[in-house]
Amino acid sequence: MTAGAARNGTILLVEDEEDIATLVRAYLENDGFRVIWAARGADGVLALEENEIRLAILDLQLPDADGLDLCRMIRQTSRLPIVIVTARDEEVDRITGLELGADDYVTKPFSPRELVARVRAVLRRAEPDGLDGEMTIGDVIVQPAGRTVSVAGSSVELTGMEFDLLAFLAAHPGIVMSRERLLERVWGLAFPGGTRTVDVHVAQLRKKLDRPNLIRTVRGSGYKAVA
Repeated sequence: MTAGAARNGTILLVEDEEDIATLVRAYLENDGFRVIWAARGADGVLALEENEIRLAILDLQLPDADGLDLCRMIRQTSRLPIVIVTARDEEVDRITGLELGADDYVTKPFSPRELVARVRAVLRRAEPDGLDGEMTIGDVIVQPAGRTVSVAGSSVELTGMEFDLLAFLAAHPGIVMSRERLLERVWGLAFPGGTRTVDVHVAQLRKKLDRPNLIRTVRGSGYKAVA
């Protein structure tokens, strides 16, 4: 990899299957990322401590750890964007990963090009976009420029996806958004979790904001933000 190939930052790939890791690494490096590959969870933790990581790709089935545990550990101290890659296609695994703070979920076998597209989509959502307009719904203040949220003056920590969902709803107060539209506008790609993904994130927002009525369910239609 040439020096210019790392222009898009460093991605941590925690994957124990060398063939998959080699293929994914090649595609990511071709797209301008530097890739640090760790075959074990412990090596992944060490890489996080020693490097400036822009995004982590985690396999769920590792020889020394569960990727969900690693996801949980990262979320306890960081908003680092996380993409989970796994051969496990059970709904409970997808939902658990999302609830722990993963930003996207890709099931094996997958297209390396799709994974790169998802990585870029997650980074676009997770990082500041230069918007300055503050949005207020009741005592909830959303600031897109700094990607911060406060409730009654107190800061609330959200994952990148939770923030994007809240910001999109807050930008359209009182307007009902279908789950399909939210998937398209917030997630940006056909998401393997389906519309259940939206329900999970709305539930998490209600819990974290402690404002259960801020995002109202419109039976048979979707969700809307209300003061």
